[in-house]
Amino acid sequence: MAREKFKTLTEQMFYVLLCLREERCGIDILAWVPEVTDQRVTVGSGTLYNLLEQFLEEDMIRETKVEGRKRSYLITEKGQEMLRREYDRLHAQAEDYRRLTGER
Repeated sequence: MAREKFKTLTEQMFYVLLCLREERCGIDILAWVPEVTDQRVTVGSGTLYNLLEQFLEEDMIRETKVEGRKRSYLITEKGQEMLRREYDRLHAQAEDYRRLTGER
């Protein structure tokens, strides 16, 4: 069964939205994600630009400026809500793990 679009986020989606709490262009996003995840998560340029297009279509981000081919973006309120829902979902999973395994 196919996943409902944006019901949950992939790691790449999560970190792209997270980084767009500050205005950034594509090249900045490509550098930021691996930096803050200690190289655990990377985003390829094709994936990034596909995600940016989808996020724009869903009003999860907005374009803030265009300088030639360079475009900058910021997360919208709708995107922030999605990011928070995903954080809450992941947190609930971690709590279930702790509760069921007894680990703290």
